[in-house]
Amino acid sequence: MTERRPIRSYVLRQGRMSPAQQRGLDEGWPRWGIDFDANMLLDAHALAQHFGRHAPLVMEIGFGMGEGTVTMAQQRPDWNYLALDVHGPGVGSLLKKLEEAAITNVRVMRHDAVEVVERMLGSEILDGVHVFFPDPWPKLRHHKRRLIQTPFVHALVRCLKPDGYLHLATDWEDYAQQMHAVLSAETGLAFIDPKGYVSRPDWRPLTRFESRGMNLGHGVWDLVARRRDAEPVAEGQKGIPS
Repeated sequence: MTERRPIRSYVLRQGRMSPAQQRGLDEGWPRWGIDFDANMLLDAHALAQHFGRHAPLVMEIGFGMGEGTVTMAQQRPDWNYLALDVHGPGVGSLLKKLEEAAITNVRVMRHDAVEVVERMLGSEILDGVHVFFPDPWPKLRHHKRRLIQTPFVHALVRCLKPDGYLHLATDWEDYAQQMHAVLSAETGLAFIDPKGYVSRPDWRPLTRFESRGMNLGHGVWDLVARRRDAEPVAEGQKGIPS
């Protein structure tokens, strides 16, 4: 019996990699890259070895060309950032930027985030997860491809520490509603605001995708939830960068 192909939340774009991006990938990967290996557990000990220290850890899923990742890493040098994306030009671009800015608190994985979380990532190791402007898959028949689905969010909760947070952002209203419904139904999470939606915090960079959406007249929705099995804390306090 043939194994059923899983539904992917992305399609690999065939965009050409520039010479600078290729150089960033070739030269930067040995220093900042972590290869996917389903037989290797990324637990707190393994991640401390990759980063060279123990520190609060945020996983960013889908970083585009890496501008926001670099900004957040520079704003919070005392935090570690694990950045995941599948698109080669973006990975090369981020690695190039890390070299140029001499950033040491970012590590990069070029692989499907769902597989990384489900097959490689240890339990209760993340202080936060960022998913900013994932592909909205706007056509109804493609909604099954959207990343924010109940099984994946449940898997993310397993990886969060008891005071860990999940921060989502989108400029598609119906996707924001879907995100809200999925997070509301997850018993391991509680919104930090009763409404679910929050204003964009100062530490979250304004991405080019966000700017493009705003220019098209789209709204922007941020949602932040945290592990329910911890004492409530206010936004900007423990577990959420201020």
